[in-house]
Amino acid sequence: MQRDPMLKLFYAPNSCAMASHIALEEAGAAYEAVKVDLVAGDQRKPDYLAINPKGRVPALVTDRGILTENPAILAFVAQTHPGAGLAPLDDAYEFGRIQSFNSYLCSTVHVAHAHRMRAYRWADDPAAMAEMRRKVPQNVGECFDLIENELFKGPWVMGERYSISDPYLFTLSGWLKGDDVELARFPKIHDHYRRMQQRPAVASVLPLHQR
Repeated sequence: MQRDPMLKLFYAPNSCAMASHIALEEAGAAYEAVKVDLVAGDQRKPDYLAINPKGRVPALVTDRGILTENPAILAFVAQTHPGAGLAPLDDAYEFGRIQSFNSYLCSTVHVAHAHRMRAYRWADDPAAMAEMRRKVPQNVGECFDLIENELFKGPWVMGERYSISDPYLFTLSGWLKGDDVELARFPKIHDHYRRMQQRPAVASVLPLHQR
């Protein structure tokens, strides 16, 4: 029997890469996880920049090339492991809904969070950076209000079926405390977070993402 090609996931603890890491576990994929130490600056070293010139995580090495960005990697995992049922691959509209949600987490929610630690990406003026940090609880909170009230279907993100959107939401929900936003403020997301912690794939990955 021919084995699936080995995948190699480059991740950093407590980063958004945990979403793709969980998805690989859920899919039962054959993969290797390689830690990138962001504190030590591994992401800026030539060896890693040769893998991902963006200097970010995650990056997934496949037999056909390298993928970056969580929405792309999550979709790839679902499509290459259809038996895991991580996305409605036979329904273009429903798959599009998953992509829409994951893109919102990537392009809006993550960016709102990043203003707390990485305001230097958008400004040089210390006062401007301080103002961006001050707004993080409000901006992140409003993003999660929208998810709680409009986007989250329940009991999983897309409804009755667990999908690649669930580990992504779980990952970003874990950042709320650091952003000075109470998870308990969002009852449906809070319940989702607790249930995610009970999944074997999550339990196996979490220790690698704790600093």
